[in-house]
Amino acid sequence: MNIDIHEAHGRDEQVIANLVRFYVYDMSDCGGWDCPETGLWGGCDDLPQYWGRPPENARDRWPDGWRGLPFVVRVDGRLAGFALVRQIADDPPAFDMGEFFILRRYRRRGVGRHVACRLFDRFPGRWQVRQLPENDPAVAFWREVIWDYTHGEFEDFTGLGDRHCNAYLVQRFTSPGRGKA
Repeated sequence: MNIDIHEAHGRDEQVIANLVRFYVYDMSDCGGWDCPETGLWGGCDDLPQYWGRPPENARDRWPDGWRGLPFVVRVDGRLAGFALVRQIADDPPAFDMGEFFILRRYRRRGVGRHVACRLFDRFPGRWQVRQLPENDPAVAFWREVIWDYTHGEFEDFTGLGDRHCNAYLVQRFTSPGRGKA
C-alpha cells in the first residue's frame, strides 16, 4: 500500500471541502447532531484560513496568528482523506491537529497512523491533538498513536472547549521531527 501525503493547494480546497461533509457526518453520532433539513452536512468554519483567508467573523471566533497547513491523503493514487494542521506558534514551534479524516475504506489498515506520524515527523515542536470526549474511536486512535509515537511521553487531559463542545480531550507532546512527510 503506497500512502502519499501531499500539501494541498488551491485546486485541493474544494476536494477537502467536499470530504469535510463526510467528516462532519462521521462525528454527528458522537456529537449528537441532527441532519440538516437540506440533507447536506456543513463544513469547517475555519477552512478558508487553511488557505490564508480568514473565515467570516474570524475576529470573534478564531485566534489570530495561526497558519494553516492543509494536506491531502492518497492511497495507491486514490483519494483517502485529509489532515488540516495549524501552526499556532513560531518560537518555539507549536502545532495543533485541527482536523483529521481518513475514509472508512482505509481505516484499521494503518493509514491514519502512518499519516499522523509522518506529519508529527515533518513538523518538530510542541503538538496538541484534541477530540470530542464522546468520540470514543477518535480518542482511542489518538491515544494509541501518540503513546506509540512518544513512547508514553505525553500529557493527556481535559482542555477548554469552544462553541462546538464544552471541553475537549487533549494530548500534548513534543515531536523531535524526523524528516519530511
